[in-house]
Amino acid sequence: MSRKICPECNQEKTIWNWCKPCYSKHFQNDFNNWTSGNDRIDKFIQDSQLNANEYWEVLEWIPYDRFKDVRQIGRGGFGTIHYARWIYGKIVEWDNRNQQWKRSFLSNVALKEFDNFVNLNDALNEMSIHLKTNRLTIQFYGITQDPETFKYMMVLQYAEDGNLREYLKNNFNNINWKQKLYNLWELSLILVDIHQLNIVHQDFHPGNILSTDFTASIRISDFGLSKLIGANPNNPEKRNIFGVLPYIAPEVLSGEEYTKAADVYSYGIIAYEMVTGFPPYPDIPHDKDLAMKICNGLRPKIPFHTPKLITRIIMRCWDARVTHRPTFKELDDELMKYYYDYIDYLDEEKNKDSETVIQIKKAEEFSENQESTNTTTTTTPLNYQTHPQAIYTSRLLNYSNLPKPKNEENFERELEELTKSTSDLCPSDSGIVDLDISNF
Repeated sequence: MSRKICPECNQEKTIWNWCKPCYSKHFQNDFNNWTSGNDRIDKFIQDSQLNANEYWEVLEWIPYDRFKDVRQIGRGGFGTIHYARWIYGKIVEWDNRNQQWKRSFLSNVALKEFDNFVNLNDALNEMSIHLKTNRLTIQFYGITQDPETFKYMMVLQYAEDGNLREYLKNNFNNINWKQKLYNLWELSLILVDIHQLNIVHQDFHPGNILSTDFTASIRISDFGLSKLIGANPNNPEKRNIFGVLPYIAPEVLSGEEYTKAADVYSYGIIAYEMVTGFPPYPDIPHDKDLAMKICNGLRPKIPFHTPKLITRIIMRCWDARVTHRPTFKELDDELMKYYYDYIDYLDEEKNKDSETVIQIKKAEEFSENQESTNTTTTTTPLNYQTHPQAIYTSRLLNYSNLPKPKNEENFERELEELTKSTSDLCPSDSGIVDLDISNF
């Protein structure tokens, strides 16, 4: 489809509804009509407006009185999260006839208020990285300021379904393997794009995975720890470990630099949680003793009825040998194949005898049998006991003298056997991929 013609300059728009040359002028003409009160924040917003090629690249200064029904709904690693209704909504395109911006009339948004210990440099770093990934993540619409506390706040897309951990706890018994495969695949695909931007997340766990509808799409949030690879070299502050212990790669716990491979490890733990419904290590304290056990190879126990092809993916991700972990591109290729194999079976009854379909059908049948022997309904939330010191929110974790990471005694043999048994299913020839360490 050809792009629309801009009625102002009679040139093709950058995309179907966006004319960068004309729209940049409209933004610039308005610069003197607003201010955040901070020159650096003003420039950050102005640069986004002048450089935007699409509407989702635009940030705005949004006066606080444009929000109604503001109330606190949670906390992130670096701030407090509020719900609000935005009266006007985000900019979509220029209305040439009325000489004003057309808006989407969004209703619900989230306001992220930064904690006192977060300085402006760190806040702008998070905002900058979030803007670079705006197409892939919870949408970032602009910045506002609480008139009482004078704290700046990010204005973000509101996720109706909340975060992945709460969603799994309340809905796991209704999630079939079609949705599990789709969510696993989509999450890997998002991380492919984020890593291609040379960004590592560094605080990747289910509390930072949000959605307006988990059956349709997944989004990632909270880039407070994220960094561009190569930025801030040799900064001693970056050696501090901040995050949720069970999702932090063992090499990071033992003092090594955070890399793309550490995000892959976190994905492996998240994938375990998506498959089983249970958080890792819920019944023990999340302390130095657990950190030491993780470095020595402790991993969550994958249920025996999990499809081998998924078990293999999870185990490869949390391999203590960093260079043996897959990249997100490899995970994307593999999971896409499994998903479409299964979809073809469901939609057209193709691939009945494929190992992918056989394994997933067995897992579905096991779940159905469990439900038929369970006296409770399938809408019952998952019931598990959480130790008072099992902490699933981000915090500072500085453990000294941890051992060099290694796998448990039988890990590599089990992974090799899984690789042999699923070799015909995998896009790559081998489960143990010789990766170029420079990719990390």
